[in-house]
Amino acid sequence: MNAVTPILGVTLNQDIFLHPFALGFYLGCVFLVIALYQYLKLKSELNRFRRHLSDRLEIEADTMRKSRQEAETLRKENESLRIKVNALNETPDRKAVRDLEVYARAEKRLFVNVPGFAPAWETAKSEAAAELSEEEAGRSTPKRIFSRLFGGGDKMQLPNRDGEPKGAGGDGPVGGL
Repeated sequence: MNAVTPILGVTLNQDIFLHPFALGFYLGCVFLVIALYQYLKLKSELNRFRRHLSDRLEIEADTMRKSRQEAETLRKENESLRIKVNALNETPDRKAVRDLEVYARAEKRLFVNVPGFAPAWETAKSEAAAELSEEEAGRSTPKRIFSRLFGGGDKMQLPNRDGEPKGAGGDGPVGGL
């Protein structure tokens, strides 16, 4: 006699565990466990990628904020310096130096184009003034011809042996020049 025990009207024996339906069920359970494992693994990896993306976006936002603040600071500083330069250029002393610079540049251009003096002079003078305006606006690099020719003009004069500044006494034919 086979060990048959009725449970709820169904007889159990060892053949039920090796039935093709049972074998398919076991195989399905193995695939289910593998699929659940892969699902949980991918879910945790997705969460890790989300955290990584969130961290990266925070870092990039902070970097962009800092660069915008730095650019704004540099813009304000640039504007402040431009205003200071314009204010310094408006002093009568600087206006005279600027006019001399315009004339020095115009004269330099005349050496190149001499055919008609009056039109060439006016053209050269307007071109030199335009160049200086561009330099003062910061659109080109400064080139000071007059300062190179005459040595600046901001230097202090040393006193001569009498203790007077040079040029104050009668050192030369025209007041020390």
